[in-house]
Amino acid sequence: MTDTPRFRTIPLHDEIAVMKRDLRFHPAVEQDGTVLTAEQVARFNREGYLKPFRIFSAAEIGEIRAYFDVLLARVLAEGGTSYSISTAHLKHGRVYDILTHPRIVALVRDLLGENVVAWGSHFFCKLPRDGKAVHWHQDASYWPLTPSKAVTVWLAVDDAGIENACMRFIPGSHHHGHLTYRLTEESDDAVLNQQVEGAEQFGRPVDDVLHAGEASAHTDLLLHGSEPNRSDRRRCGLTLRYCAADVRADLDWSQKGVIVSGSDPSGHWANAVRPASD
Repeated sequence: MTDTPRFRTIPLHDEIAVMKRDLRFHPAVEQDGTVLTAEQVARFNREGYLKPFRIFSAAEIGEIRAYFDVLLARVLAEGGTSYSISTAHLKHGRVYDILTHPRIVALVRDLLGENVVAWGSHFFCKLPRDGKAVHWHQDASYWPLTPSKAVTVWLAVDDAGIENACMRFIPGSHHHGHLTYRLTEESDDAVLNQQVEGAEQFGRPVDDVLHAGEASAHTDLLLHGSEPNRSDRRRCGLTLRYCAADVRADLDWSQKGVIVSGSDPSGHWANAVRPASD
């Protein structure tokens, strides 16, 4: 789901699979915060996600969409794909600004506590009729992080509805801990290489329908995925990843981190600076 070292000799999945990690759900403190009420935090603990939140106005998200259109065209011209713009905050100042935006940071701080690190940014852009599904999975399976205290904010760059394959959640599935998955072959009809089979046994899926400029937030243990986009409309979202500052990252992933709230007393996270390039 992100960049890997140039000279890796052991597959990333194998390295992460053998790590000793605390993959239990750690509930957020159920109290009124800057953005969330105690009841909303309790719902997050219970269901594993919250939605929707209006982050950017129509004009603001329009500017972000125009920026992404130019970035996507450049990446495609260079041989990349609509899914390959990953760890973007370390390369593009504009993405860094979104990842560290005070409106988003206030939301995740209410879920993760005062000391928060932002460490991931990845555009998931389903082009019209691209036919690729995102199988049911848990984000924690892909990440060398411990303990499991991470939140993804999914920002809709385009309107995301059922027709153009919005994300789907299985509420409460995070309470089952880290689930068994199988590795899948790289193919033209799948974005990721992991799949939790029989995921519907853990609950009834709900659709994460969002208007452009809105966002949802979900825990790293929540089962989620999306169907292929068979419509004539693009569906682009920017995934923004955060964790509590006491989370530890292996495989040099700490170099991706940016302290966005409070501090990192241990100095584990690099606190990367804003790149000059947009």
